Amino acid sequence: MEKEYLSVLLHLCLAVLAGGLIGLERTYHGRPAGFRTHTLVCTASSLLMQLTLYQWEMVAGMPMETVRIDPTRMAQGIMTGIGFLGAGVVLKDGLTVRGLTTAASIWITAAIGIMAGAGFYFATIVATLLTLGTLSVFRRIELMMPALYYSRLEIRFRRHETLAEDELRALITEHGFSVANLSYALKEEGKFFEYSMIIRTSKPEDNRRLAGTLTAHVKVLEFRITPAGD
Repeated sequence: MEKEYLSVLLHLCLAVLAGGLIGLERTYHGRPAGFRTHTLVCTASSLLMQLTLYQWEMVAGMPMETVRIDPTRMAQGIMTGIGFLGAGVVLKDGLTVRGLTTAASIWITAAIGIMAGAGFYFATIVATLLTLGTLSVFRRIELMMPALYYSRLEIRFRRHETLAEDELRALITEHGFSVANLSYALKEEGKFFEYSMIIRTSKPEDNRRLAGTLTAHVKVLEFRITPAGD
């Protein structure tokens, strides 16, 4: 019995370590689910898998023909439940979606906890290192790769002082952007005219340049540039 206690302790401590390491990376980058969340997810997954490993002790004395045990069912239940937790950290604000990477890290942390609980120590260690590498090293690779940056641009004018569409497109193009999904709206009982569009550039600093130009433009009453993330 003492050997079993040590085995359970080892499984749970490894899960705490693995989940804590992944959670620290998320906390460092200011994500809503961080150190404690990932640690608890990994530990809970390991704990529940321990239940499946020692469930024979729970059914001791029962007629064996009535007992049906499948350790994989607990893993399936864990991963299904983690889906709800992952969905809770995904936030959508307009065109911007945030939290997908944190949701994925919670999901794989649960999988690592299952491995730790089942006693697959090598897989637990390798998966933890690969996850940390993906979250940290791949971030640097993403920053070095060429990418397109999308933003939502909304500009408001007085109805009778509206900048013509061709002039507005030329102004935006001069700052390195291409325009898509341009729409028009009259606001506040026709007093104001508003353009709304998606703009795209390969240089993130173009947003700052465009904002400076629009701020100085005498006809522009209001504008909003909202970056759209993944």
